[in-house]
This record gives sequence, structure tokens and C-alpha cells, in this order.
Amino acid sequence: MHTVAVLALDHVVPFDLGTPLEVFGRVRLPDGRPGYRVRVCAADPVVDAGLFTITAHWGLEGLADADTIIVPGTANPTGPVPPAVLDALREAVAKGTRVASICSGTFTLAAAGVLDGLRATTHWLAADLLARRHPGITVDPDVLYVDNGQVLTSAGAAAGLDLCLHLVRRDHGSAVAADAARLSVMPLEREGGQAQFIVAEQPHTPRGSELEPVLRWMRDNAHRDLTLEDIARHSGLSTRTLLRRFRDQTGSTPLQWLHRARVRQAQFLLETTGHTVERIALQVGFGSPTAFRDRFKRVTGVSPRAYRVAFR
Repeated sequence: MHTVAVLALDHVVPFDLGTPLEVFGRVRLPDGRPGYRVRVCAADPVVDAGLFTITAHWGLEGLADADTIIVPGTANPTGPVPPAVLDALREAVAKGTRVASICSGTFTLAAAGVLDGLRATTHWLAADLLARRHPGITVDPDVLYVDNGQVLTSAGAAAGLDLCLHLVRRDHGSAVAADAARLSVMPLEREGGQAQFIVAEQPHTPRGSELEPVLRWMRDNAHRDLTLEDIARHSGLSTRTLLRRFRDQTGSTPLQWLHRARVRQAQFLLETTGHTVERIALQVGFGSPTAFRDRFKRVTGVSPRAYRVAFR
């Protein structure tokens, strides 16, 4: 069973600590078995969590055989970190353990040197500070999380939920992750200004806006060979007005939005069916497998076959 070790440092943010415990602790596989074994590890048995203290059942030795280590944020992200903690994180990364941070926990990973040369994120209020203190890290404050493969970081507060659900999806596929999202009363992928970085975000649909009906129609008819003129005709707008309202309300163009909707449908089919890439390309509305592969890689960063291997 996959073991998740959550590292509790002094002054840990309770919300950040509780998020991975709840998400991973409630995951169930299709046959009812738990998806993860979860443990809390700390350098000292008693940890100051602000308004209360917690007792950790595992010391740092609990990190040694973990498959994933989660580092929650602390109230003082630039404060000193015990050398034993930094050494344990370096050793874990060196032997291939997956490591992820929530919110200001990015500072702990940065202090351990495991983010050097990588892209990372943290709470937007602390992004400039992270960039100044660690110039070797490419800091992106506009995303919910960054997935570098082995090392991941997330933005503040609720972005930790997005990160944890993303990890569940990586490990067990979209169906198990969707169940975990429902238990957390969270969408599997959130809309919003901080677009998710690696997994293609769901194309934004402004709720209650005048574009909502046409966006729903576009998603339902994404498999068709739709043109800008088709979309404008269905919306009852001129192409010029349609383009302007799309830019204002979605930050995108109609065809860009349509391509992302198609890629999301393709991701679902790659995860849940055995259909060939060529068949999926036609099912979701791409005119050719080559065009589909190019667009899919542009949006997700990987080929359709690589995505299937990783997520199915």
C-alpha cells in the first residue's frame, strides 16, 4: 500500500496539516480497500500548532520508507528548520521518494535545496519573498500547484486540496480521485485565475453569464467540426462581438476554449477506455490524429500515450 508521511514542523498551519490527512485518509479503491496508509511524522513528539499542540506517533524515521512525503506550511516559513529534517528530505529525494509541499511548506523544500533549478509555487503573498531568498527557483505565483514529477509544490490554503487530489489522480486515476473530491466537497479541478499548471484545467464557464448557454452547447458538440461562424450563429452574435465577449468573460477565444474542452474529454477517454489514440482523436472532434497529438501535448505537456500510461 502507498504510504503518505505528513511532516509536522513546529508552528505548523493546522489547515495545511489536516488537508492531506483527510484527503488521503479517506481514499477508497473500487474494491473498498484504502488507497493510502497515512502517518504524521515530526522531529519531536509534541508539535506546536498554534492554538493547540499535537502528538506525532512517528519520528523522522517514518519518512524513510514513505512513498510520498507532504510538507505543510508553517506560521513562520523563514524560521530555522532542524538540520535533521533537511537531511531527511534530501535523502528522500535522492532515493526517489515523491515530495510535495502545501502553501509555505515550499520554503522548507527550498531550504533543503530540493527545488533548485525547478519551477515552484507558494502562497501568492510569499511568492516574492521565496524568489528573493532562493533565486535558483523559478517561482510562479499564478498557479494552484506545480508538478515537476517527483517534487511538487502548491499555493496557499485550499490549493493544498487541489494538489492532494491531483496526486490521487496520478496514483489511482480520475474515478477514484473524483470520489475523493466529492468527499472533500471539491471539484476535481477548480476554475479560477490560478489555472492548474500541469493537468489541463477545465475550460472556464462563467456561471450565469450570457455565454453560459453557448459554452454548454460547445462542450456538448465538441466532437463536431465546429467553426467560429458555427459558434457565432448558434450564439446569435456576430463573430466580432462573440470574440470580444469571449475575451472579456473567459480570457480566451472560442476556438481555444473549444480545444481545451476537447483535450479534457480526451483525457477522460484515455483514462477510462481502451480506445486507440486515433479513435479518441475523432471522438473528441480533432480532424486528424496528428492535430490531436500536437494540441494534446501543447496543453498537457505530454503525448496522449504517455498520459494514458501515467493516469489509466
